[in-house]
Amino acid sequence: MTEWNKMISGRLYAPGNAEIEKHHIKGMALCEKFNKTPFTKPKKKQKLLNKLIPSSVGKDLAIFTPFYCEYGENINVGIDCFLNYNCTFLDVAPITLEDSVWIGASVTLATPMHPFLSDERIYQEYPDGVHDLEYAKPITIKKNCWICSGAIICGGVTIGENSIIAAGAVVTRDIPPNCIAGGVPAKVIRELDEKDRMDVWNTYINNEIPLSERDKKF
Repeated sequence: MTEWNKMISGRLYAPGNAEIEKHHIKGMALCEKFNKTPFTKPKKKQKLLNKLIPSSVGKDLAIFTPFYCEYGENINVGIDCFLNYNCTFLDVAPITLEDSVWIGASVTLATPMHPFLSDERIYQEYPDGVHDLEYAKPITIKKNCWICSGAIICGGVTIGENSIIAAGAVVTRDIPPNCIAGGVPAKVIRELDEKDRMDVWNTYINNEIPLSERDKKF
Protein backbone atom coordinates (compact mmCIF):
# COMPACT_ATOMS: atom_id res chain seq x y z
CA MET A 1 0.00 0.00 0.00
CA THR A 2 1.41 3.39 -0.98
CA GLU A 3 1.67 6.28 1.48
CA TRP A 4 -1.07 8.05 -0.52
CA ASN A 5 -3.40 5.06 -0.16
CA LYS A 6 -2.59 4.85 3.53
CA MET A 7 -3.44 8.53 3.91
CA ILE A 8 -6.85 8.47 2.26
CA SER A 9 -7.83 5.19 3.98
CA GLY A 10 -7.26 6.52 7.50
CA ARG A 11 -3.99 4.75 8.26
CA LEU A 12 -0.84 6.33 9.63
CA TYR A 13 1.24 7.84 6.84
CA ALA A 14 4.41 9.86 6.37
CA PRO A 15 3.33 13.33 5.10
CA GLY A 16 6.75 14.09 3.63
CA ASN A 17 6.44 11.21 1.15
CA ALA A 18 7.31 12.25 -2.43
CA GLU A 19 4.04 10.98 -3.93
CA ILE A 20 1.96 12.80 -1.34
CA GLU A 21 4.03 15.95 -1.76
CA LYS A 22 3.38 15.87 -5.50
CA HIS A 23 -0.38 15.70 -4.95
CA HIS A 24 -0.15 18.38 -2.27
CA ILE A 25 1.76 20.87 -4.41
CA LYS A 26 -0.62 20.33 -7.32
CA GLY A 27 -3.71 20.88 -5.16
CA MET A 28 -2.40 23.96 -3.40
CA ALA A 29 -1.16 25.51 -6.65
CA LEU A 30 -4.57 25.02 -8.30
CA CYS A 31 -6.27 26.43 -5.20
CA GLU A 32 -4.06 29.52 -5.38
CA LYS A 33 -4.85 30.03 -9.08
CA PHE A 34 -8.56 29.55 -8.46
CA ASN A 35 -8.54 32.18 -5.71
CA LYS A 36 -6.59 34.68 -7.81
CA THR A 37 -8.83 34.35 -10.87
CA PRO A 38 -11.31 37.27 -10.99
CA PHE A 39 -15.02 36.64 -10.51
CA THR A 40 -15.48 38.48 -13.81
CA LYS A 41 -13.85 35.55 -15.67
CA PRO A 42 -16.37 32.80 -14.89
CA LYS A 43 -15.29 30.35 -17.61
CA LYS A 44 -11.66 30.40 -16.52
CA LYS A 45 -12.66 30.16 -12.88
CA GLN A 46 -14.97 27.21 -13.57
CA LYS A 47 -12.23 25.43 -15.53
CA LEU A 48 -9.82 25.82 -12.61
CA LEU A 49 -12.48 24.63 -10.15
CA ASN A 50 -13.05 21.49 -12.20
CA LYS A 51 -9.31 20.79 -12.17
CA LEU A 52 -9.04 21.45 -8.45
CA ILE A 53 -12.10 19.36 -7.54
CA PRO A 54 -12.56 16.81 -10.36
CA SER A 55 -15.79 15.48 -8.83
CA SER A 56 -17.38 18.90 -9.47
CA VAL A 57 -17.56 18.40 -13.25
CA GLY A 58 -21.21 18.69 -14.32
CA LYS A 59 -22.43 19.12 -10.73
CA ASP A 60 -23.08 22.90 -10.64
CA LEU A 61 -20.81 23.40 -7.64
CA ALA A 62 -20.58 27.08 -6.69
CA ILE A 63 -17.78 28.47 -4.53
CA PHE A 64 -17.21 32.07 -3.46
CA THR A 65 -13.51 32.75 -3.07
CA PRO A 66 -11.32 32.72 -1.14
CA PHE A 67 -11.50 28.97 -0.69
CA TYR A 68 -8.75 26.81 0.78
CA CYS A 69 -8.04 23.09 0.51
CA GLU A 70 -5.01 20.82 0.50
CA TYR A 71 -5.66 18.41 -2.35
CA GLY A 72 -9.07 19.02 -3.91
CA GLU A 73 -9.17 15.56 -5.42
CA ASN A 74 -10.24 14.16 -2.03
CA ILE A 75 -13.40 16.33 -2.06
CA ASN A 76 -16.45 14.53 -3.44
CA VAL A 77 -19.51 16.61 -4.26
CA GLY A 78 -23.07 15.90 -5.33
CA ILE A 79 -25.20 18.23 -7.43
CA ASP A 80 -26.05 21.85 -6.56
CA CYS A 81 -23.72 22.36 -3.61
CA PHE A 82 -22.70 25.86 -2.51
CA LEU A 83 -19.77 27.15 -0.46
CA ASN A 84 -19.71 30.74 0.78
CA TYR A 85 -16.64 32.92 1.32
CA ASN A 86 -13.53 31.85 3.22
CA CYS A 87 -14.20 28.13 3.68
CA THR A 88 -11.36 25.72 4.50
CA PHE A 89 -11.51 22.03 3.56
CA LEU A 90 -8.54 20.06 4.91
CA ASP A 91 -9.15 17.05 2.70
CA VAL A 92 -6.44 14.64 3.83
CA ALA A 93 -9.12 11.96 4.17
CA PRO A 94 -12.15 12.16 1.85
CA ILE A 95 -14.71 14.92 2.36
CA THR A 96 -18.12 14.11 0.89
CA LEU A 97 -20.90 16.62 0.28
CA GLU A 98 -24.03 14.95 -1.00
CA ASP A 99 -26.64 16.75 -3.15
CA SER A 100 -27.73 20.29 -2.24
CA VAL A 101 -25.39 20.85 0.70
CA TRP A 102 -24.99 24.52 1.58
CA ILE A 103 -21.90 25.69 3.44
CA GLY A 104 -21.87 29.13 5.11
CA ALA A 105 -18.99 31.59 5.27
CA SER A 106 -15.80 30.71 7.17
CA VAL A 107 -16.71 27.07 7.73
CA THR A 108 -13.87 24.59 8.37
CA LEU A 109 -13.99 20.88 7.58
CA ALA A 110 -10.86 19.31 9.08
CA THR A 111 -10.04 15.63 8.51
CA PRO A 112 -6.39 15.56 9.75
CA MET A 113 -5.57 13.85 13.04
CA HIS A 114 -2.40 13.58 15.12
CA PRO A 115 -1.41 11.20 17.95
CA PHE A 116 -2.33 12.65 21.34
CA LEU A 117 0.93 11.84 23.10
CA SER A 118 3.57 14.41 22.20
CA ASP A 119 6.39 11.88 21.84
CA GLU A 120 4.32 10.12 19.15
CA ARG A 121 3.17 13.37 17.54
CA ILE A 122 6.39 15.34 17.04
CA TYR A 123 9.18 14.64 14.57
CA GLN A 124 11.07 11.47 15.44
CA GLU A 125 13.88 9.43 13.96
CA TYR A 126 12.43 6.30 12.36
CA PRO A 127 14.20 3.56 10.36
CA ASP A 128 13.27 5.40 7.14
CA GLY A 129 14.27 8.89 8.32
CA VAL A 130 13.18 11.79 10.53
CA HIS A 131 9.52 12.73 10.18
CA ASP A 132 6.16 12.65 11.93
CA LEU A 133 3.35 10.15 11.40
CA GLU A 134 -0.19 11.40 10.89
CA TYR A 135 -3.62 10.04 10.03
CA ALA A 136 -7.03 11.38 9.05
CA LYS A 137 -10.74 10.62 9.38
CA PRO A 138 -13.33 11.26 6.65
CA ILE A 139 -16.21 13.73 6.85
CA THR A 140 -19.60 13.08 5.24
CA ILE A 141 -22.39 15.64 4.99
CA LYS A 142 -25.60 14.07 3.74
CA LYS A 143 -27.97 15.70 1.25
CA ASN A 144 -29.87 18.94 1.90
CA CYS A 145 -27.80 19.96 4.93
CA TRP A 146 -27.05 23.58 5.82
CA ILE A 147 -23.80 24.28 7.68
CA CYS A 148 -24.01 27.84 9.03
CA SER A 149 -21.22 30.40 9.18
CA GLY A 150 -18.18 29.75 11.32
CA ALA A 151 -18.96 26.11 12.10
CA ILE A 152 -16.13 23.58 12.44
CA ILE A 153 -16.68 19.95 11.44
CA CYS A 154 -14.06 17.55 12.79
CA GLY A 155 -12.75 14.38 11.21
CA GLY A 156 -14.82 11.22 11.55
CA VAL A 157 -18.16 13.07 11.59
CA THR A 158 -21.26 12.28 9.52
CA ILE A 159 -24.12 14.79 9.44
CA GLY A 160 -27.52 13.29 8.62
CA GLU A 161 -29.85 14.38 5.82
CA ASN A 162 -31.65 17.74 6.04
CA SER A 163 -29.92 18.79 9.27
CA ILE A 164 -28.74 22.29 10.14
CA ILE A 165 -25.52 23.05 12.03
CA ALA A 166 -25.79 26.37 13.85
CA ALA A 167 -23.28 29.20 13.38
CA GLY A 168 -20.10 28.76 15.38
CA ALA A 169 -20.77 25.14 16.32
CA VAL A 170 -17.92 22.66 16.76
CA VAL A 171 -19.09 19.24 15.61
CA THR A 172 -17.08 16.37 17.09
CA ARG A 173 -19.65 13.57 16.82
CA ASP A 174 -22.24 12.36 14.30
CA ILE A 175 -25.43 14.39 14.01
CA PRO A 176 -28.69 12.58 13.16
CA PRO A 177 -30.92 13.60 10.25
CA ASN A 178 -33.68 16.22 10.36
CA CYS A 179 -32.47 18.25 13.31
CA ILE A 180 -30.76 21.47 14.38
CA ALA A 181 -27.48 21.09 16.26
CA GLY A 182 -25.30 23.76 17.84
CA GLY A 183 -22.85 24.59 20.59
CA VAL A 184 -19.32 23.62 21.58
CA PRO A 185 -19.24 20.69 21.33
CA ALA A 186 -22.33 20.54 19.13
CA LYS A 187 -25.43 18.79 20.46
CA VAL A 188 -28.89 18.30 19.02
CA ILE A 189 -31.07 21.28 19.95
CA ARG A 190 -34.30 19.93 18.50
CA GLU A 191 -35.82 18.08 15.58
CA LEU A 192 -37.12 19.88 12.51
CA ASP A 193 -40.87 19.47 11.93
CA GLU A 194 -43.90 20.99 10.18
CA LYS A 195 -43.93 23.88 12.66
CA ASP A 196 -40.80 25.12 10.85
CA ARG A 197 -42.71 25.51 7.56
CA MET A 198 -42.85 29.10 6.25
CA ASP A 199 -45.06 28.66 3.16
CA VAL A 200 -42.26 30.37 1.29
CA TRP A 201 -43.98 30.89 -2.08
CA ASN A 202 -47.06 32.64 -0.72
CA THR A 203 -44.92 34.60 1.73
CA TYR A 204 -42.77 35.71 -1.21
CA ILE A 205 -45.55 36.74 -3.59
CA ASN A 206 -47.38 38.56 -0.78
CA ASN A 207 -44.17 40.38 0.18
CA GLU A 208 -44.51 39.34 3.83
CA ILE A 209 -41.90 38.87 6.53
CA PRO A 210 -40.99 35.14 6.58
CA LEU A 211 -42.18 33.48 9.77
CA SER A 212 -42.55 29.80 10.52
CA GLU A 213 -45.62 28.44 12.26
CA ARG A 214 -43.46 28.15 15.38
CA ASP A 215 -42.40 31.82 15.11
CA LYS A 216 -46.01 33.01 14.75
CA LYS A 217 -46.85 31.70 18.22
CA PHE A 218 -44.48 34.19 19.86
